[in-house]
Amino acid sequence: MSAEHSTVFAAPSPVLLPVDGSAAAFPVRRVYCVGRNYAAHAIEMGGDPDREPPFFFQKNPENLLLVDGAFPYPPLTQDVHHEVECVVALQAGGNDIAAADALDCVYGYAVGIDFTRRDLQALAKKDGRPWTAAKAFEHSAPTSPLVPATRIGHPSQGVIWLDVNGSRTQTGDLNQMIWKVPEIIAELSKLVTLAAGDVIMTGTPSGVGPVRRGDTVECGIDGISRLSLSVI
Repeated sequence: MSAEHSTVFAAPSPVLLPVDGSAAAFPVRRVYCVGRNYAAHAIEMGGDPDREPPFFFQKNPENLLLVDGAFPYPPLTQDVHHEVECVVALQAGGNDIAAADALDCVYGYAVGIDFTRRDLQALAKKDGRPWTAAKAFEHSAPTSPLVPATRIGHPSQGVIWLDVNGSRTQTGDLNQMIWKVPEIIAELSKLVTLAAGDVIMTGTPSGVGPVRRGDTVECGIDGISRLSLSVI
């Protein structure tokens, strides 16, 4: 490595998501999340289910990785909630993408969980502060292997669900999203420059609730993928 390209310490390895049925992996650039994108969940969180402009927050690429099938319960919280979500991975991007062109940017889909320190989020909301500590902690967004759109197309409906210890806690359908995937991409591209490697978590249906150490969590989206993990 030449002097002008040297680094003060070894550069971190890229975050790579597995692709179902392929030896090639998907390199992650950024992770965006859509808040309150199912009407019933907006109501249970005290929000307005009417179609307002979507709002976004971020997690870190490393948060997507599931290590040895386990989710380590995070520190400084007594109330971690599960939120099952459809995950969209982009192969292209840009600014001001038209909704009609947005699906051309999609590489594939997965199911993931937006784990949330709900008690820290409630404090942040009360004080008008960012949600970062509640959302972007280690292992807070475990994701199944990606399934390419070339194989399954672009699902606009399908049951999305989550079980805790074998009991169904969340269930909904992708067609219940207030903002659909093409609209999410279009709206987000007005705010930031999207690019290949970006991942978008598209919101959760109602039924969010706590997990505890020792729980087994399984979730899935019919026609896309499933994910299973233990809380340790």
